[in-house]
Amino acid sequence: MGTDQKNMNRRAFLHTSARLGGVSVATLGMGFWLKNRSTRPQETIAATMKERLILPPDPNLPAMVIVNGGDPRKMVNQAVHELGGIKRFIDDSDVVVVKPNMAWDRTPEQAANTNPDAVAAVVALCLKGGASKVIVTDVSCHEPRRCYQRSGIADAANAAGAKVIFPEKHKFHEIAINGQVLTEWPVFEPFLDADKIINMPVAKHHNLTGVTLGMKNWFGALGGKRNQLHQKINESIVDLAELMKPTLTILDAYRILQRNGPTGGNIADVRLNNTIIAATDPVALDSYAANTFFDLNPIQVQFVKLAHERKVGNMYFEEIRQKVIEV
Repeated sequence: MGTDQKNMNRRAFLHTSARLGGVSVATLGMGFWLKNRSTRPQETIAATMKERLILPPDPNLPAMVIVNGGDPRKMVNQAVHELGGIKRFIDDSDVVVVKPNMAWDRTPEQAANTNPDAVAAVVALCLKGGASKVIVTDVSCHEPRRCYQRSGIADAANAAGAKVIFPEKHKFHEIAINGQVLTEWPVFEPFLDADKIINMPVAKHHNLTGVTLGMKNWFGALGGKRNQLHQKINESIVDLAELMKPTLTILDAYRILQRNGPTGGNIADVRLNNTIIAATDPVALDSYAANTFFDLNPIQVQFVKLAHERKVGNMYFEEIRQKVIEV
């Protein structure tokens, strides 16, 4: 069986399983299942998500590349090139989901969302690498259409050839996450169907966790009442990090929101930093960014420490192979 046929069959299986889950939810009520049900298709989806997104390490390549200086597009291209090029991450005919932070009704200058030029660069790279479709999406906190447009991401992604998808209620499916806090939760359909996922967070302050970086960005894959997760936010972040293991994480640190995150709004809280970081280890990336940009010991960042303990990645970023480039 050819690669295209395998990808099509797997996506069809995931889509059908998620639809079955959606029917059960509609019938029984969100979050509830018949106790005597022997098999949950959502559990199969969760297991498949974990397996398909993991990229094997390459001892001849860095696990993290830090690019300083220049415009966001150039830095993204350089970072991906140094990690081995886009073909290391994207196979022909892949459906790729790019997950920026588009949570807030803010302009790029306010640095609450991912830089639109960085997103456009990743979309263009994926299509050049042979992706059949690149989807750009996020489950926003403010009204989605306002967030998508005012962030500049919708226009930039469309211009680069992506399909921009808004979060519609019927496209969420209850998934058995089986985490310490997140046991079952509605997940947005594009993340269930994707062959590859590229996480594109923005580096900024967060009033609950201290910082919001790559792993926290996965809250934007969820529906439901996400504010309920704030009671155990660090454990919830790591539950999601175990599920949503990205093919690649590209952190936008071009502008950094230093205070009053995650929403921001005041330009005085923003620092122009001119950095893009790309990494295959999401924990090392978050640890490095917390330490470098916010002067936080990784042990102080509870979700980083928990993710390290659960072996999601290595918080001791000095131990992984890395490369720093000035452009």
